[in-house]
Amino acid sequence: MSSNSATRPLILASTSRYRASLLERFGLPFEARNPAVDETERAGETPRGRAFRLSEAKAEAVASQFPHAIVIGGDQVPAASTTILNKPGNATNCREQLKLLSGSTAEFYTACTVRCLETGVKLSHVDTTAVKLRPLSDAEIDRYIEREKPFDCAGGFKAEALGIVLFERIDTEDPTAIVGMPLIWLAGALRAVGFAVP
Repeated sequence: MSSNSATRPLILASTSRYRASLLERFGLPFEARNPAVDETERAGETPRGRAFRLSEAKAEAVASQFPHAIVIGGDQVPAASTTILNKPGNATNCREQLKLLSGSTAEFYTACTVRCLETGVKLSHVDTTAVKLRPLSDAEIDRYIEREKPFDCAGGFKAEALGIVLFERIDTEDPTAIVGMPLIWLAGALRAVGFAVP
């Protein structure tokens, strides 16, 4: 891609405050747009496949509105075995998710897509992060939920905050992926399309 890519607007196809906060680390001007993509789970779809599909769909949706821009789409799907872990939404669901994960391992599939319709650029990646939670007592779960209230976080915890105390280990190639976007990969993708990162 030509060096004038860096003069193109950069758009994050997401309303996630976590992804916006991660992208701000690069110090690049960008705006965020709602991709308004149907995120309904499809029968027979793997968690990894769902993350990949939604990441590309979000990037495509916003790129179709701004064909001259460089658009970043992202999605994350965590799963315990084959059970997809959604955002709990409330304390009851959060408690059930943490009980399910207590003493076991969850896989977080974090997908990212960089898209520009005018130039034909389409780069995609899926990061897999394995999170092993230590055995948790009911009292520990309740204390954690009361303090953090991670109801908008898939899996029911915030790894970048107090949730780290729930873990035995995290296996990952990119520590930012579990927060919502694999910045190591994304930095390389943006460099490839002409942005100075750093």
